[in-house]
Amino acid sequence: MTNSTTFRVHTLPAAALDTIRRTGRDDAGQRVEALPAGGGEPLRCCLRDAEQGEELLLFGYAPPGAAGPYREIGPVFAHAATCAGPDAAYGHPPAWRGRPQVLRAYDRQGRICGGRLHDGTDPESVIAELFADPAVCQLHSRNVVYGCFMFVVRRPAD
Repeated sequence: MTNSTTFRVHTLPAAALDTIRRTGRDDAGQRVEALPAGGGEPLRCCLRDAEQGEELLLFGYAPPGAAGPYREIGPVFAHAATCAGPDAAYGHPPAWRGRPQVLRAYDRQGRICGGRLHDGTDPESVIAELFADPAVCQLHSRNVVYGCFMFVVRRPAD
């Protein structure tokens, strides 16, 4: 297993969440939907699943990357109010260990340059394998079934 100091996991940026909460508009200019959690919604602000009844926002989000044909906007959930963020700093989210995910690799131009499906048991090894390619500057973790963006993985220097 790779030490988590070789990479950092990033939630949705606080500034982006503040803007979305303040304006009620997402990255596509659409209205943000407020709803109570049914339980199990993956929260991109604190990198855990929602508990039933928590107040959430559902909105379109464009993960970081260069503008161009690979830029996507997709649905994500976050707390309606500012939260404390993830429990563990920088490593793979403990609450999502064991969850199969796709890690999509991007180069500095924002183009997809690889990726891999993992079963969630040792995501650090898959992250290390993808970062072994010097062209890879960041990874996006995505849900297997829905393809929704979960979080960004970067080298500590990036």
